[in-house]
Amino acid sequence: MSNEDITLTAGDAQATVQPGNGGRIGGLTVGGVELLRQGPKFGCFPMVPWCGRTRDGRFLNGATPHQLPLNSPPHAIHGTARDGAWRTARTSADEAVITYDLVDPWPYAGRVTQVVKLTEDSLTLTMSVETYGDSFPAQIGWHPWFNRDLGGEEGVRVDFSAAWQEERGDDHLPTGRRIDPRPSPWDDCFGMPDGVDVTLTWPGRLELNVASREQWVVVYDEQEAAVCVEPQTGPPNGLNTLPRLVTPIEPLEAATTWTWRRL
Repeated sequence: MSNEDITLTAGDAQATVQPGNGGRIGGLTVGGVELLRQGPKFGCFPMVPWCGRTRDGRFLNGATPHQLPLNSPPHAIHGTARDGAWRTARTSADEAVITYDLVDPWPYAGRVTQVVKLTEDSLTLTMSVETYGDSFPAQIGWHPWFNRDLGGEEGVRVDFSAAWQEERGDDHLPTGRRIDPRPSPWDDCFGMPDGVDVTLTWPGRLELNVASREQWVVVYDEQEAAVCVEPQTGPPNGLNTLPRLVTPIEPLEAATTWTWRRL
């Protein structure tokens, strides 16, 4: 099938899936109101086969070293799938299944599958990474740009309770130390052992909860136009510090659900 945009509809919710543009969710409207930022940094893109920054673009698979392109010098950031064209495997009125074959510069052959499921009050994103051959470390995550303002009198409020915050070094990577969560502004990774649970509230407009069984989330609110709440299967630089192996008999799988209600 083609990689043209797909529009999903459920009740008064509408999501746009863009296989040809890195497999991203191009937009999500509820009652005609766009929740995701538009413009140059927009929508919600998949972070795969790694999330956030990989130190110096280097990682090991066992004893085998690999060098990734430094697309955010001195590091490699947010994986390769967001730069590629995905293919549409299947669609219905409220669900889309899209796939991406891992290619250069990622050194291992494999396939990523993303399922996008829309209901009247939720969006669920499910992703898996399979290998076509050798086992390799990987990560899965999502990077949504939520609009800070939905046209109400107040901007969004971000609420969560984390068990810890990954201490961030001058190079923007976790130092390996866990510290007590600090107040905003954030470009930081937090640990939630019981699963990601972050609530965004646009007073008088909408409340949206970002949930995942994963225990890692990056929260970024240093931009004026948008805030990011990014569930992921490990911390930044996790290919090196907390590798999750994709093997021929065990893919890496993750999911996140956004649930909303009007206020």
